Amino acid sequence: MDKLSVMNAFRRIVERGSFARAAEDLGVSPALLSREIKLLEESLGTVLLTRTTRSMSLTDAGQLFYEEASGILDAVSQVETRIRDGAGVIRGHLKVNASSSFGQTVIAPILPGFFDAYPDLRLTLSMDDRVIDMVEGGFDVSIRIRAAMPDSALVARKLGTMRQQVFAAPSYLDSVGAPETPLDVADHRVIGFLLADHLIAWTLHGPSETVTVDLDPPIRVGNSLVLRDLLIAGQGIGTLPDFVSKDAVARGELVRVLPDWELPAPEIYALTASRLGMDAKVTAFLDHLRAALRP
Repeated sequence: MDKLSVMNAFRRIVERGSFARAAEDLGVSPALLSREIKLLEESLGTVLLTRTTRSMSLTDAGQLFYEEASGILDAVSQVETRIRDGAGVIRGHLKVNASSSFGQTVIAPILPGFFDAYPDLRLTLSMDDRVIDMVEGGFDVSIRIRAAMPDSALVARKLGTMRQQVFAAPSYLDSVGAPETPLDVADHRVIGFLLADHLIAWTLHGPSETVTVDLDPPIRVGNSLVLRDLLIAGQGIGTLPDFVSKDAVARGELVRVLPDWELPAPEIYALTASRLGMDAKVTAFLDHLRAALRP
């Protein structure tokens, strides 16, 4: 029995919550995985997993084996990574998850240079606006923008800060005028971002005070690129992150509304599942990303 291989299979079964999904990830049959886990349990003299037709759960012994096996596998991976780093070679399959707008406007432009620097590296870039389970999805790193990261088993590393401001098209402002104070926003046609904390209330920080405006946006969208395009088309006013708004502002398609006021600035985080640090391919990717985020 290849103990490291069986440990890896067991961890994948636990994290994916299914023999079938783990088998698909590992490129083997569910029957083979089932036999390997049965042999493992026989060699240990105890049951690690209890299964029914609808559910699966860890026994106390299974929980202990999962935790200890995960530590061993991470340590082995770390040693291998250090050796590869010493040889100056970064290869393997990097799986990255990010929101659609961040993926298209920030990550996509850095990819050609990244591929040129690391031609032996394979990349899968998944873009989802809703937060996904990165462990279940098998991702190495997930890029998320949050005011604060909740406590979890994931490791969060801050990459930068995102400014968030109010914008509208010149055509919209020519038609209805610009709000002069935050409270005037309630009299305008607001386009809201469905996934934002500020969908129905904007808390705006000004030079000497903070004002919260309650809203009921008649248009609500779940993608900030769509929101940007609606603003450019003169459909109303709305908030955009700087990485989405900057090109439209530079072209004169959008102008900043209430220029002395901003919404709270969330942080850009890289989330990884490793307890022992990032491997070389994740480090290389985040180095490229940090460079793109520098002012």
